[in-house]
Amino acid sequence: MAVFALRRLLSSIPTLLIVTLIVFAMVKLLPGDPARLILGQEATPQALAELRRSLGLDRSLPQQYLSWLGGAVRLDFGTSLTDNSSVSRLIAQKLPVTLELALFAMLISLLISLPAGILSAMRRNTWVDRLLTLLALSGISLPNFFLGILLIYLFSIRLAWIPASGYTSLLENPGRNLLLLLLPAITLGVGSAAVLTRYLRSSLSETLTQDYVRTAHAKGLTSRAVTSKHALRNALIPFLTAFGLQLGGLLGGAVITEQIFSIPGFGRLLVDAVFTRDLPVIQGVVLVSAVAVFLVSFLVDLGYAAVDPRIRYH
Repeated sequence: MAVFALRRLLSSIPTLLIVTLIVFAMVKLLPGDPARLILGQEATPQALAELRRSLGLDRSLPQQYLSWLGGAVRLDFGTSLTDNSSVSRLIAQKLPVTLELALFAMLISLLISLPAGILSAMRRNTWVDRLLTLLALSGISLPNFFLGILLIYLFSIRLAWIPASGYTSLLENPGRNLLLLLLPAITLGVGSAAVLTRYLRSSLSETLTQDYVRTAHAKGLTSRAVTSKHALRNALIPFLTAFGLQLGGLLGGAVITEQIFSIPGFGRLLVDAVFTRDLPVIQGVVLVSAVAVFLVSFLVDLGYAAVDPRIRYH
């Protein structure tokens, strides 16, 4: 397993370098002059030139890229153009919020999708399967913002059980932290659960038709034993793929959900940076999000190897 993990890590380095180049190039293509943004429209040409020189904007693009990449390797993403604060510090403040929300949402997703997908596959083409399929398709079709507003109306306005918005640190008040994250986590988790249920149902249904499953049934094993001990493990690879994609997307920042519930996470930080054209913050957030997706992909690869040891030798 260690050799397999090392091989996967080394193979991802060129891709990460390409990602850093794309992030740098895309941000450079954004309209606007950072120096003029800082000094305002009334700034003199001499002041603008001096600031561009201090920011390194007077250097060639390859030099700027190498300087930014060197800083990123040291986790130094520069300073914000709006308030001169450290981008690394901003990311360190916002990333745990989004990470906690994403993990909470995926936990809810797993609690829904695993039993629903297994039950749907074991009761294939029955009313149970049709009902779960209908619910899954409804969950996929329902926009996150609409579900979030619905949950706020029901649980915050009508029943007054849960606050509509806000955030409290987990270290400051764990109980209130989980309470405030419950509605946004459900909002994100329902959509992910619907997708994962469909993947698991499809994969497990196909696995249950294999010859070795019929042989296990012929030996007298119950359907539950055949599914849990033989079929489920082999059906998990597509499920793990979908799980990784869903988690990676959430780690990039659930922009709309964070805006609806006033959660100070990655999504809100990125939106604010785009509106103010704060290029260092945009670069830092996008790069960290891309690295987070790569880490999730790496963990999914390890999950493949754990589920099917033959993958380690390919």
